[in-house]
Amino acid sequence: MTPLQVTQKFVERINAADVAGLAALMTEDHRFIDSLGNEVSGREAMKAGWAGYFSMVPDYRLTAQQWLCDGPVAVMLGTASGTYSPDGSLRPERRWTTPVACRAAVRGDLVAEWQVYADNEPIRQMMRTRP
Repeated sequence: MTPLQVTQKFVERINAADVAGLAALMTEDHRFIDSLGNEVSGREAMKAGWAGYFSMVPDYRLTAQQWLCDGPVAVMLGTASGTYSPDGSLRPERRWTTPVACRAAVRGDLVAEWQVYADNEPIRQMMRTRP
């Protein structure tokens, strides 16, 4: 697979909330970096991280508007959306959408690094004001 194909498959697994599928596409030393610069290292830690995020935002989705690729690095530009659901309900007033860019560094057929560039203020605001 090309780095672009690996990255597109990774986004497909995100959109399916498929933690096992995501883990299968990560290197053992996978590194995740969020929009605030927080890092999580290791496939096992990210399995727990994705499971926790999908429980908080069960309908999280990345929608690509453009893909860019340069060697082993692929970038997706588009939107991120979901519903903040601390209680498991998908209430419309908790739905958010924000522009996003995601960067994947691919090693072989696996994602070695996933970095998200997005203003997550919509969900952070909901987390501060709603139980």
